[in-house]
Amino acid sequence: MKINPNLKTPYYLIDESLLQKNLEIIKNIKDRSGCKILLAQKAFSMYSLYPLMSKYLDGTTASGLYEARLGFEHFGKEVHVYAPAYKDEDFMEILDYADHIVFNSVSQLRHFKDIALKRGKTLGLRINPEISTQSHGMYDPCSPTSRMGTRLIDFDESILPYISGLHFHTLCQQNADALEITLKVVEEKFGKYLHNLKWINFGGGHHLALHDYDIDLLVKLIKYYKETYNLEVYLEPGEGIVLNTGFFVAQVLDIVKNDMAIAILDTSATCHMPDVIEMPFTPPVQDTVKKSDYHYRLAGYTCLTGDNIGEYYFENPLEIGSRIVFEDMALYTMVKNNTFNGIPLPSIYLRNLSGEDILIKSFDYLDFKHKLS
Repeated sequence: MKINPNLKTPYYLIDESLLQKNLEIIKNIKDRSGCKILLAQKAFSMYSLYPLMSKYLDGTTASGLYEARLGFEHFGKEVHVYAPAYKDEDFMEILDYADHIVFNSVSQLRHFKDIALKRGKTLGLRINPEISTQSHGMYDPCSPTSRMGTRLIDFDESILPYISGLHFHTLCQQNADALEITLKVVEEKFGKYLHNLKWINFGGGHHLALHDYDIDLLVKLIKYYKETYNLEVYLEPGEGIVLNTGFFVAQVLDIVKNDMAIAILDTSATCHMPDVIEMPFTPPVQDTVKKSDYHYRLAGYTCLTGDNIGEYYFENPLEIGSRIVFEDMALYTMVKNNTFNGIPLPSIYLRNLSGEDILIKSFDYLDFKHKLS
């Protein structure tokens, strides 16, 4: 990707043409399978793009009150909400925005069902099929002692008259083969209840826009559940929709040496791309190679010793002022960034279909100050 050297770093940049390409993939999946696909706002909440995304998607999912309101106000269509637990005061406001409300436990369902049904809401229960298909323990809702979802042993059939669907979310950055494994266990454990329900939600974690994602298998799995149980099938990807559509541009402030060259950037892993540290992972960077003479650690400019982004080999030596372009930065960045150390938040740009970089939002001292007391 070519960058505009006149734009002040750091900034996120979303490429509208790349997003539209992904949305066409989503449309193809919907057309072939008959499923509904929702945007998981926890991964991407750039609401200036909701008018475009709403042309392809069926609504949004929210994990909290403010996401629910954002989806209701800016996206429209269906608003689905799930949280491990709801506060009474939050729930009363969520009722103003949500169409579908999914509960994590039988006790939460019993606590809120009467008021929710009185308001005409569609209710569901999140289940835990207890089948792990991934190695990231932090992102595995089926790991031992997980708080996410209701296990079969804890399922209470007396709630069935109050719910119209079941929800599970067991995947993280995975292909359809992992979903197939999960669905077999869901059917074995909960299949006897499905004929009496109206919908099932396969959750998120589906890497739908990845080049090698098995769309044929996904379509087959969706159709099986639709035809066997006469269910509406929902998917709620976040990353799978905005995969490889975003970039993050920073610049080198200084280069220091301590057994290796360390390039200090005008950004921070802990502030601007927290998953780099939390997951952890090393984000892809433009103009890097597998091996060269130009080996650098890229690091942030906070006081945190571990504010390191990763080690890279570059085609050419870095200099003070060199631009660093991180790839696949649409997901879990803008929604999770923070102002630790008083570090300014990055600006947000959109590269429109004409190739123009449009400033969507910039931040200043008041954004930092107003979070504090």
